[in-house]
Amino acid sequence: MTRGKTLGVIETFGIVFVLEAADAMMKTSDVKLIGYENTASGYISVLVEGDVAACQAAVESGIAAVEAMGAQVHSSIVIPSPHPDLAKITGRYALEKLLPA
Repeated sequence: MTRGKTLGVIETFGIVFVLEAADAMMKTSDVKLIGYENTASGYISVLVEGDVAACQAAVESGIAAVEAMGAQVHSSIVIPSPHPDLAKITGRYALEKLLPA
């Protein structure tokens, strides 16, 4: 996570819904997909970064996309200027660490 960037996160149940959310988020605003987290229980979170307005618009769009499919977003958050120590958590789910080289 780049220092000073806003963090936007959506968590929902199932890969289909999180892909729909991520697609809507990326198409709605100028945000960068920085990672995802898939728990054993089926909940999946997608993480983006950008400026405050872009992340807010992206999260709202992602929520709307999931709800349009008849599903629910478990949780969502937009954190402007997240504390640098949050990178210790979000860095674990960075795409570069999760995808094979």
